[in-house]
Amino acid sequence: MALRRSSIWSKELTIAGPGFNRWLVPPAALSIHLCIGMAYGFSVFWKPLQGMLVGTDGKPLAGCAAGAASFSDKMAGTLGTLASTDCNWTQFGLGWMFTLFFVVLGCAAAVWGGWLERSGPRKAGFVAALCWCGGLLISAAGVHAHQLWVLWVGSGVIGGIGLGLGYISPVSTLIKWFPDRRGMATGMAIAGFGGGAMIGSPLATTLMARFASPANPGVWQTFVALAAIYFVFMLLGSFAYRVPASGWKPAAWSAPKAAARSAMISSRHVHLNQAHKTPQFWLLWLVLTMNVSAGIGIIGAASPMLQETFGGALLGQTGISYAAVKANPALLARIVAIAAGFVGMLSLFNIAGRFCWASLSDTLGRQRTYTVFFVLGIAMYMTATYAAGTKSQAIFVAAFCIIASMYGGGFAAIPAYLADLFGTQFVGAIHGRLLTAWSTAGILGPVVVNYLHDTRQEASVPPDQIYGSIFYVLAGMLVIGLVANLLVRPVAAKYFMSDEELARQRQLAHEKSLADDAAAVGPPHTGTGPSSAFAVAIAWLIVGVPLAYGIWMTLQKAATLFR
Repeated sequence: MALRRSSIWSKELTIAGPGFNRWLVPPAALSIHLCIGMAYGFSVFWKPLQGMLVGTDGKPLAGCAAGAASFSDKMAGTLGTLASTDCNWTQFGLGWMFTLFFVVLGCAAAVWGGWLERSGPRKAGFVAALCWCGGLLISAAGVHAHQLWVLWVGSGVIGGIGLGLGYISPVSTLIKWFPDRRGMATGMAIAGFGGGAMIGSPLATTLMARFASPANPGVWQTFVALAAIYFVFMLLGSFAYRVPASGWKPAAWSAPKAAARSAMISSRHVHLNQAHKTPQFWLLWLVLTMNVSAGIGIIGAASPMLQETFGGALLGQTGISYAAVKANPALLARIVAIAAGFVGMLSLFNIAGRFCWASLSDTLGRQRTYTVFFVLGIAMYMTATYAAGTKSQAIFVAAFCIIASMYGGGFAAIPAYLADLFGTQFVGAIHGRLLTAWSTAGILGPVVVNYLHDTRQEASVPPDQIYGSIFYVLAGMLVIGLVANLLVRPVAAKYFMSDEELARQRQLAHEKSLADDAAAVGPPHTGTGPSSAFAVAIAWLIVGVPLAYGIWMTLQKAATLFR
């Protein structure tokens, strides 16, 4: 089949030859996900950004809309001061960047998922790099000019589009390269998104310290430096992407016969325009929404939750309440450090869960894996309630480490679940549309947790008793997700494309089959020669060194839990 286009961005030019080693693709995906995963670590900028403006007395100016009590007052005050240059930003105002990240991520993935399937992962990865790194540069200008709306538009909206495209860019590619291990393949890449903050947060802290001066916290310079570093890595990842020719399969592997294949794993393909018309799509949308909502709200509040629940018990002083700790700066600094270690532990389990649970789903099956998530998650929330009441710190931490692992595992296993049900032809685009569940959960989970927390706090409930009832509500969300998962059945035959329709879609997507390219004729294999092995080693080293740095920094932080 002749190439239609000669552009370096053409999908045809990314089709791999028969000697290509498929293990080069996961590092390409990781190089992008480790960069955009810094979205999870943006809170490292909140405190420096809140004290940028200083008065003549040397003290930070008041925050914009400071003193507003209700949510509506805070929102109105923040909107009214988006372009203000005479007051400091509040955490409430800055926090909307985090919300925009994940709302725009889901929307962008849904809107441009079909374009990604047609254009290929290289072009999508490059556009993601332009948006994510360009958003950081725009935010740098916003910090320099002290314009909050510029940060919202730069990192929140434009950067959020980059997040959406970068997040889904490797999904269908990895699933097609690893038909024998779909869960493991997507788990490797999506683990990178969870690990991005482990690298980015300490790196950003180091850069801010390097660029800081008495009159400048060094934030805008750090944004510029991160944009340059991330652009290089994302560009390398984009150009390293390759897609297999249609009909490619790993050496010595053949798809299971129909009689041996699970009814939940289809060998046919559903068109993107038909997927959302199936009950399976909406059941999985609810599954992802409930799993993420039950995890993201509590993970986002992990540090204050541990401090309020255990107070002085974190220091071995059970008779000291959280209120007494707050009144003592020395004690407060110590438990804040311990709580930071708790957050580090959750990060590690979140990342490990993305790879381990997704890999396990290849053996256990996707539906059974999610059943484990929900049943075990409900049990862990009940256990956490007990541990909070009895002040059993080890049990409490263990319960939430398991919850964090299943939160991450839910993200990593969902693309493979979709590929099982809907086939692989449009799985990236279908996954993009399903990620609107993440956008919904990104609002629902934190709002529920924070609302219940503040309501109980205003009712004078003791801090160590605030979270018990919240855990029951989150367990209730998991019950809803469990029911939805158990209702999933194989997709009805009427939704699948015919062979003629599939051939037409592959032609529109500029795909090439093994028979189309004389160079690709012969037994399919993965490329295992010496040069191929060397290239794989270098590729994994490029992403492995930064990841090892992030894990080491997180382990140092987590060690405070055991001192």
